Amino acid sequence: MNEIAAAAWTTLMALPRPRLEELFAAAGRLEALSARLDLPGGGIRFDWSKTHLDAAHLAAFAQLAEAVDFAARREALFAGEAVNSTEGRAAEHTAQRGVGRDTSTEEAFALHLRTKSLVEAIHQGALGEVRHLIHVGIGGSALGPALAIDALARDGAMVDVHVVSNIDGCALEAAFAKCDPRTTLVAVASKTFTTTETMTNAQSALTWLGEGGVSDPYGQVIALTANPEKAVEWGVDETRVLPFPETVGGRYSLWSSIGFPVALALGWDEFAQLLAGAAAMDEHFLNTDGAANLPLRAAFADQLYVRLRGCQSRAVFAYDERLRLFPSYLQQLEMESNGKSVKLDGSPVDGPTAPVTWGGVGTDAQHAVFQLLHQGTGAVPVDFIAAIAPGDDLSPDHHRNLLANCFAQGAALMAGKEAKDAARSYPGDRPSATILLDELNAASLGALIAFHEHRTFANAVLMEINPFDQFGVELGKDIARSMLGGGARFDASTQALLAEAGIR
Repeated sequence: MNEIAAAAWTTLMALPRPRLEELFAAAGRLEALSARLDLPGGGIRFDWSKTHLDAAHLAAFAQLAEAVDFAARREALFAGEAVNSTEGRAAEHTAQRGVGRDTSTEEAFALHLRTKSLVEAIHQGALGEVRHLIHVGIGGSALGPALAIDALARDGAMVDVHVVSNIDGCALEAAFAKCDPRTTLVAVASKTFTTTETMTNAQSALTWLGEGGVSDPYGQVIALTANPEKAVEWGVDETRVLPFPETVGGRYSLWSSIGFPVALALGWDEFAQLLAGAAAMDEHFLNTDGAANLPLRAAFADQLYVRLRGCQSRAVFAYDERLRLFPSYLQQLEMESNGKSVKLDGSPVDGPTAPVTWGGVGTDAQHAVFQLLHQGTGAVPVDFIAAIAPGDDLSPDHHRNLLANCFAQGAALMAGKEAKDAARSYPGDRPSATILLDELNAASLGALIAFHEHRTFANAVLMEINPFDQFGVELGKDIARSMLGGGARFDASTQALLAEAGIR
């Protein structure tokens, strides 16, 4: 760590720790720590006033951002430089939204046209009657499409999409049970087209198509990959291979051809709105400096709780049933990106990195985990996410109660309540932030996801780590392959488990 960065951390660690109600005594706090970003089709309000950020923290974190050269790291990201230093690769997911170096955005536009053409051809009947799509992927190749479709296709989809990620055959059989093989396409989403879980599921899907009377199962397969040659070698016709660049990582790939099932379910225009909302957030992140930069300000709050206050987890609660998959999406985005223990230069990190991201859906979570949030022994920073416009046509009482519960939880965490009976006392001073959408639509969902992508990157810059590799995923998979291949010996416990399960 350079001397200026070390000095900024020293300043931050020495700052006083007033309670939230003391911070609210200062005039203008709400205005200083909340902001609105207008988007096509609506906007989003961000409110960090119920966190322990104050003017002194913002100033010291701004000094830290300058010390670690945040502006240059951000510029390198959008310029297509090799920000993924361990793999010598750029991270060009923003180019898929039209924001990045010219050659990359031009390539993305051409690849999007190819995807759009296939989507529209399918909708027009070029591949016969298509009523279902089984989308086979794992990690970002599955989480992004599943989130977007579940959030946006509640009123009906042009094609019924079933996302399957788990190699557990029960998951694939559940999808088979809902589909007719004669009217079902299979999308195989794999960057390398070698991922064990995905290719095993893909092979079983081919078998199911054949056993269901499809004379040419490969004719009903769409490949979404950065390795088109491998897909063609596997048997997919090149006209049904939708490539995406090597510089787009799995957990950032929704915006590429991995978004094919979203476009197929919703129509291309809706997918284009998803891209547009994300691009609006890209432009804000790229062109806004200091604490006014919303993803950077969120990272300041994250670092306050992880580094300065030792919080080991961060909770996210969506007070919107349509966003029920959002906490799971964030788990991969944040924990796979920033769950690191070495810095960019290979030296050990000098503090905690990513907290455990977890969460759920309000109001269900209130009756499950909020006991710990209000009266547990440690503080857990919370993000609340909600939309002003309801997603249903029932009595307004439903949505009014939903939003009242969301806002009440943040107020209660902050204020607490004293009682003579200790078991009925609430300590308060528990932090939360609120992200309030005008309406949940394709554009606002795109902006919401892009906000969290940039928040994750900003955190990584402040911690001086690389958020774009994920070598920690590989070790267990390598060992699993050696178990199935035979020959290798393991510890006594593992050997006994293998024998008991009949694997060895």
